[in-house]
Amino acid sequence: MSEDEEIKENKEEEQLEKEQETTAAVTEEELLMPRDTLLSAGIHIGTRMKTGDTEQFIYRVRPDGLFVLDVKKTDERIRVAAKFLARFEPAKIAAAATRLYAQEPVKKFCETIRATPVVGRFIPGLLSNPLYPNRIEPEVLIVSDPRADFQAVKEASSVGIPVVALCSTDNEFSGVDLVIPTNNKGRRALAVIYWLLARQILRERGELPADKDLTATVEDFEAKISREEEEI
Repeated sequence: MSEDEEIKENKEEEQLEKEQETTAAVTEEELLMPRDTLLSAGIHIGTRMKTGDTEQFIYRVRPDGLFVLDVKKTDERIRVAAKFLARFEPAKIAAAATRLYAQEPVKKFCETIRATPVVGRFIPGLLSNPLYPNRIEPEVLIVSDPRADFQAVKEASSVGIPVVALCSTDNEFSGVDLVIPTNNKGRRALAVIYWLLARQILRERGELPADKDLTATVEDFEAKISREEEEI
């Protein structure tokens, strides 16, 4: 699906979500970001595949077969993950991103919370080989997609490092300790999720008041990739 088609589908989905709002639906005040903003970013857009692991996070399936994630559950898991990650020393947190769209969000996320970014190809042995000179020893690992970042998940599991993962509807949770259900492939969605997670971690640490936002914007977290780079 092209980016233009995804944007069009996101807008159609956003309108449908608005039409289906009921008094039982979560209010914007309960979410970390206004519902309309989350829907516009497409964080709820899954894939046309689902696994048994992700079924608990699926809100519904669209007529075109695309699975839609529950925004409220995404919000809840961001809060849980932030509380968990805030327990660790910043330097003991690592975040991995193999996919292009995830690399800039991860870099900005790590810069914001003072963690260690691992972007691009994950070098085998980076976590598990004690003889590798550039080995890192985090106490927790965040991955942007368990499938794309499979080597990182495998090594973290082998050495007992807990894994927090952004998971879409087509992901399996093997080797993952804490799941954040979200669109983990979309440019804007990844920027929003990492921005929210960074902000919430700083709030949990007591470094950012609950009524304040990050100095960096969501746009600062978003990947700037040309069409040519996407085709490489």
